[in-house]
Amino acid sequence: MKKMIVTYFSASGTTKSVAVELAKAVGADISEIKAVLPYSQADLDWNDKNSRCYREWKDKDSRPSFQLDVPSIDGYEYVFVGYPIWWEKAPNIIYSFLERYDFSGKTIIPFSTSGGSIRGSIGHHLHKYCSENTNWKKGKLLNGRITPESLVKWVNGLGLEV
Repeated sequence: MKKMIVTYFSASGTTKSVAVELAKAVGADISEIKAVLPYSQADLDWNDKNSRCYREWKDKDSRPSFQLDVPSIDGYEYVFVGYPIWWEKAPNIIYSFLERYDFSGKTIIPFSTSGGSIRGSIGHHLHKYCSENTNWKKGKLLNGRITPESLVKWVNGLGLEV
């Protein structure tokens, strides 16, 4: 069996809960993509044009600093990347993550959570942040009632036997 890790960024805890369930269901390691400067409630107010999330969204070159709980992702063949959908795409911190590591020869499987949007959930907008030698699987929006069985079924449907 190939080694898997579930990585995720979660500002409110929603994506974290899905990531934890996914890691348990498929027997993967897990690591949070933690913002070095944590997001406050005011930072996440997408209605406020002065909020941090809004400013990052407007600045396409913004790359928030982050840290992982694991020292390296080198030993993993499958890397799940979870994120909340902000303005129909991943938050800029996900681009920071994808640009920092060499995913050549690895398979990335995006997954997302959202309060209302489905655009950006399959992850095509993320491909340009990795090398051409990265293998991408179609991402999935994981909202609502998530069961271990539904997660295993999804992953097995991608050709990843768990």
